[in-house]
Amino acid sequence: MKYILVSGGVISGIGKGIIASSIGTILKSCGLRVTAIKIDPYLNIDAGTFSPYEHGEVFVLDDGGEVDLDLGNYERFLNVKLHRDNNITTGKIYQQVINKERRGDYLGKTVQVVPHVTNAIMEWVEKVAKIPVDNTEASPEVCIIELGGTVGDIEGMPFVEAFRQFQFRVKQENFCNIHVSLVPQPTAGEQKSMPTQNSVRALRGLGLSPDLIVCRSKTPLEKEVREKISNICHVGPSQVIGVHDFSCIYHVPLLLQEQNLTQYFAKRLSLTIRPRKSMLYKWRTLAEKHDRVHTSCTIALVGKYTKLEDAYASVIKALRHSAIMANRKLELTIIEAAHLEEEMKTKKPVEFYEAWKKLCCAQGVLVPGGFGNRGTEGKIAAVHWARTHNKPFLGICLGMQMAVIEFARNELGLKGANSTENAPDTENPVVIDMPEHTNGNMGGTMRLGARKTIFKTECMLKKLYKNKESIEERHRHRYEVNPSLTHLFEEKGFRFVAQDTEGVRMEAIELDDHPFFVGIQSHPEFKSRPLEPSPPYLGFILASCGKLPQYMQRGCRLSPRHEHLLSTEEGDSDLEEELSKIVLEGKNHSDSNDSTSSESTKGSK
Repeated sequence: MKYILVSGGVISGIGKGIIASSIGTILKSCGLRVTAIKIDPYLNIDAGTFSPYEHGEVFVLDDGGEVDLDLGNYERFLNVKLHRDNNITTGKIYQQVINKERRGDYLGKTVQVVPHVTNAIMEWVEKVAKIPVDNTEASPEVCIIELGGTVGDIEGMPFVEAFRQFQFRVKQENFCNIHVSLVPQPTAGEQKSMPTQNSVRALRGLGLSPDLIVCRSKTPLEKEVREKISNICHVGPSQVIGVHDFSCIYHVPLLLQEQNLTQYFAKRLSLTIRPRKSMLYKWRTLAEKHDRVHTSCTIALVGKYTKLEDAYASVIKALRHSAIMANRKLELTIIEAAHLEEEMKTKKPVEFYEAWKKLCCAQGVLVPGGFGNRGTEGKIAAVHWARTHNKPFLGICLGMQMAVIEFARNELGLKGANSTENAPDTENPVVIDMPEHTNGNMGGTMRLGARKTIFKTECMLKKLYKNKESIEERHRHRYEVNPSLTHLFEEKGFRFVAQDTEGVRMEAIELDDHPFFVGIQSHPEFKSRPLEPSPPYLGFILASCGKLPQYMQRGCRLSPRHEHLLSTEEGDSDLEEELSKIVLEGKNHSDSNDSTSSESTKGSK
């Protein structure tokens, strides 16, 4: 097993997750089996009880693990299925050590950070690194480990010490440290290397010497700065990697490849390279397509956690995946749901009218998941507007429940219809709690993970899923549609088109005589991939830009020839056709072409 540790310096949120995912992508393009681990040095057991304003969204895995959103990046880039143990927290490690101490496993010894906690960390990494994460069921060959936070954080010290020991435990030829640091560029325009120098000095002082230094900067890293960092930080100039800001993250694997990281890892870790040339060509096609699409599709996301875009990270990425496939540039308008509520007309009229203006100008309306009462009336108002004005609508989890409540109030005449989450004493509880998934604790007590959904009738959603009889999507909820009232909805053309395997829980809704009105209880965004967008999201985007009828007529195929690649519809440029031919026909490019330099890329354009 080869281990690549990705640490960070200067500031957090510098992009270590994207760097780690991109490294995994280029290693997968070499035919290697890759897994990933994210270390979060906080004391929480998992991310399940976090506020979205603290760490962004809670990402849910197939096994029900509630984890950091960076694991979503790993899954999307590497196209793998990770497990809850791929997210390590200080809380998990300490819980394991304390449980061992209570059982007497340490034979009366004094339990200390070194060696007991550090040993637990190393053993955890070695165990998880061997777990298969792809369809081959073979153990991975490379494990990429992202250490959250920054070097010097007091919470992260046990992990840094553990990896100082780990490099000798697995031997230097099997361990590589990549340090990601910020190279700021003040208003004067000169790039500053001192923060990176100090960060590397601190890391070396703790016993880890970086093999590669990845410099994050606003503009391409200047040659003089690269040489200065090389001289002072004891690495060669080719080991200082520049990653500047791009129009989209899909360029990052290509940029790393251009700086010869494949050759470096092959030599440094003695890797056996089995090139899969088409993989990076697909990424190049994706990045080129993202940059060249100019026709926009405006989507209104009506949510509760609007101060931080990462609160809806997977939703937004799923929309972007679908927009690229539909040859559209996503124009996302995030609306605070509470600003749509009627009482805001007098309290904050400016915010009220601005929010409604944004909603009315959108081509499609999406209401995502969430918890709590705040903003629910605004979400219901947004659903009502989309339904009555024939605007494409997609409701995710809570969004589906809000659609049920809106229809119950305005079409079924169920006065005060509501969810027992928001109004426990409502006379018409159309959304109720699931007692078996609420045991009093907050963490890990919801209906979590991949659940099988069965289509009970022919519907648009089933066609979007390529006419599969059943699907598996990930869930995260405590409340469900009241099954005793569903017949009232069905009579009015509000159809519950999918259920769970027991035929009790309502999993998806559709509305007759509407261009696109779909709700789904699960979170399909968690399984969306850049080259394989989530079917409900893709259908929603296509409906919003008027392309859904043609897509359905073609049997839900974006391209008549190859649905697994980016579409090459009439009117697209010669470049896109040529790139797709390269991918499809597998032209005999040499390894040097697979790691194309920036100059040769310009020439090929």
